Amino acid sequence: MQDFKSFSNSLISFKPDEFENLALDLFHFQAQHNGIYKRYLAARKIDTGSIHTLDQIPFLPIRFFKDQQVVAGEPNDFSDFFSSSGTTGMITSRHYIWSEQWYLAHAQRIFEGFYGSLKDFHVLALLPAYLERKGSSLVSMADHFIKQSHSEHSGFYLYNQDELLEKMELLAKSKKKILLLGVTFALLDLAESGKDFIPPENLMVMETGGMKGRRKEMIREEVHDILRPFFGVDEIHSEYGMTELMSQAYSKGAGKYTLPPTMRVILRDVNDPLSPSPRAQGGINVIDLANFHSCAFIETQDLGKLDEHGMLEVLGRFDNSEVRGCNLLVQ
Repeated sequence: MQDFKSFSNSLISFKPDEFENLALDLFHFQAQHNGIYKRYLAARKIDTGSIHTLDQIPFLPIRFFKDQQVVAGEPNDFSDFFSSSGTTGMITSRHYIWSEQWYLAHAQRIFEGFYGSLKDFHVLALLPAYLERKGSSLVSMADHFIKQSHSEHSGFYLYNQDELLEKMELLAKSKKKILLLGVTFALLDLAESGKDFIPPENLMVMETGGMKGRRKEMIREEVHDILRPFFGVDEIHSEYGMTELMSQAYSKGAGKYTLPPTMRVILRDVNDPLSPSPRAQGGINVIDLANFHSCAFIETQDLGKLDEHGMLEVLGRFDNSEVRGCNLLVQ
């Protein structure tokens, strides 16, 4: 296993058929150097030398990020971290990071791989609640996107709906596209505000999930049915990311996510979390190669399915899991 810098460089241009070898190399490295993961594997009596394929890799339950420092190295070597959002009284996750600069460059590569250069966008980030606390990976990413757009009109918005609507109408004739990146409850509040708004034709709306206890949970179709007519768009785009992951997946509509090159999903049996799902539906286990500094093999509390093209649809969350501040919509 290489050092973090050289391994991170290898992720910039690796080929899809190299994913499995990289993931297996990373597994054997983290099984030895990640103290939490190493103890978890030992508790499960896993013979790491017998792991030769992706579907044999054990996944670390995401809840370990709530009360453990999950790092592949000496804990004292890590001081910076992202923290999850949550309602009052919840224990939030901490994801200790190797380099915020690398994370931001990686997030930009993923976004531009799907949508083209950020310089072609005005980025308007509607992220109340997230802006009101420190340590959000989403806010860090949005701030980077705003800067990389090189637009004087890009910026953050809290609860100033009138100013945001005026800005979008002002940019209606711009040659650039408008990216409205918003937490779901804030987009719904805006769409149901009753305010007059003439949607610009160059608008793209992307929801990041998240009700944060502000509204009742709603299924994705219901949310998008409210958002589409107000914003005058055919589809609502979505971002699938979380504090415990360094990579993001994007949906250009219908709630189907295309995974980035650094991410792969393996579904687990809902009745036996230690076994792969016998169907194309189950609990979502994520391999994120960009988590080379922490743990790349995460057992999430999300339910999903994969279609014949490998696109991911998130169906909701396990009944006994906590409702996260930045999770996707519950089915």
